[in-house]
Amino acid sequence: MTTTTRPRRSTAPPALRLAGVVLAFGFAFPGVYLVYRALRDGTGLDGLLWSARTLGPLWRSLRLAVSVSACALVLGTGLAWLTARTDLPLRRLWRVLLPLPLVYPTFVGAAAFIRTLNPGGLANDLLAYIGITALPELRGFFGTWLVLLLMTYPYVYLPVAARLRQLPGSLEESARMLGDSAFAVFRRICLPYAGTAIWAGTLLVFLYTLSDFGAVQLMRYDTLTRAIATNHLANPPVALALSLMLLVLAAAVVLAERWFSRRLPDGARTGSNRPLDYRLGRWKPAAAAAVAITVFASVAAPFIALVDWAQRGMLRSMTGERALAVDYGSIADATFNTVWVSVVAAAISVAAVLPIAMLVGRHRSRTGSLAHAVVISTFALPGLLIALSMRFWVLRTDLVLELLGDTTGLLIFAYIVRFGSLAMGISVVAVRSVPERLGDSARLLGAGPVRRFFTVDMPVMGPALGAAGGLVLLSVMKELPISLFVSPLDFSTLTTRIFGSFEDAFIAEAGLMSVILVVLSFALTWFFVVRRQDPT
Repeated sequence: MTTTTRPRRSTAPPALRLAGVVLAFGFAFPGVYLVYRALRDGTGLDGLLWSARTLGPLWRSLRLAVSVSACALVLGTGLAWLTARTDLPLRRLWRVLLPLPLVYPTFVGAAAFIRTLNPGGLANDLLAYIGITALPELRGFFGTWLVLLLMTYPYVYLPVAARLRQLPGSLEESARMLGDSAFAVFRRICLPYAGTAIWAGTLLVFLYTLSDFGAVQLMRYDTLTRAIATNHLANPPVALALSLMLLVLAAAVVLAERWFSRRLPDGARTGSNRPLDYRLGRWKPAAAAAVAITVFASVAAPFIALVDWAQRGMLRSMTGERALAVDYGSIADATFNTVWVSVVAAAISVAAVLPIAMLVGRHRSRTGSLAHAVVISTFALPGLLIALSMRFWVLRTDLVLELLGDTTGLLIFAYIVRFGSLAMGISVVAVRSVPERLGDSARLLGAGPVRRFFTVDMPVMGPALGAAGGLVLLSVMKELPISLFVSPLDFSTLTTRIFGSFEDAFIAEAGLMSVILVVLSFALTWFFVVRRQDPT
């Protein structure tokens, strides 16, 4: 019988504990400052919280988040079961393609659907040949719901598919031998086993929908985020009241996730892990068609639209019919800015969470546990609220305005607060993966703490920390609200230029830059998400 030994608890160095406290304060600062500013400047806040100006956006945000997350639960779980536990044709190909909506910023997907179905759009022109001339206008609730569903279902699909691939086939075989139908096995075995993954993914979609700004802005659907962006300069008290509502909602989602995850079955692996594949039989063509339609609508159609806009604009420019509104030098600058600021933010994010990960993973420190909880909770803080907090902080503090008012340092700090939590979980695993005997051997040979860290710890932790940085890098590249509201005046990224071009109806220019951003995001998604999936 084998036993698992817990890592022994050692006293954390004072400098490491101090670093953990300082870093936790840095991650918590935007949220704390936003609450402080709302309470300090919130004259008449009680009246604003219960006025139609705030309750209307609140209701629309909840309606959208519930609708998108419920549908993503059904779609993501169904796709995960089909690709992980059935004899679906081409399922290895679908496993590669189904996560790819992650490469699209939601506002790019929204613009693709809006412009493609409008008069003069690619889909409109093609359907006109077969006599279909009246197409629905994708605006408001329905358009926002459709775009966010197609862009966010991978947040449910990926963890559920990974969980179902770990499900021991012996459990299902036993249930089938006892006379259960395939549906009964799915309901009684698969769903409870994958319950934590389903719940976590669904709440992530709910939180993502609450915090989305780009899609709701282009779709002209007035949720909390759009109302905050509209009022943050013209009517700050209203913006602060709306921000408090959004902050409370996000915190409630995180607390609900923790409460329910403790009460769901853990689904520990037992018995044989040989997967059991269900035969779809006469349902196989319908299942394959459903998966293919999902991939086409969420991956292929937006990319085809972007390429169509880009090539039309480039052809017009080359033939002298009409020059592009943005020159290639500006596109190159925006691409360079996007890459370097994302790389720097990712590297600093990993460096910022690593001391906390060492406090938790190696020393099991109470200070580290508290700092870890603070960092993880910042994931619930929408990017728009971080951007709003930074703007209020800079504008209301003379010293900060002078030092950081128009610098990329403030932008990078906002990125770190927003996405540092993505690196935390992997960093803790990386720290725990370093065998204690290696550090003990190096210590006996006279290596000091710094030398042990670079010669023993880093070679072991390096691959995992690289993956953590990659996830932050991918997220920073697609971030819109922080890039839009915190960037210096002369600093543009691909997301800000694309969003501005869509808003100004420069579709060809937006399509060209979107193709560049999507290709960069695809390369990162392939390396850090798709490539790491179980290929069986």
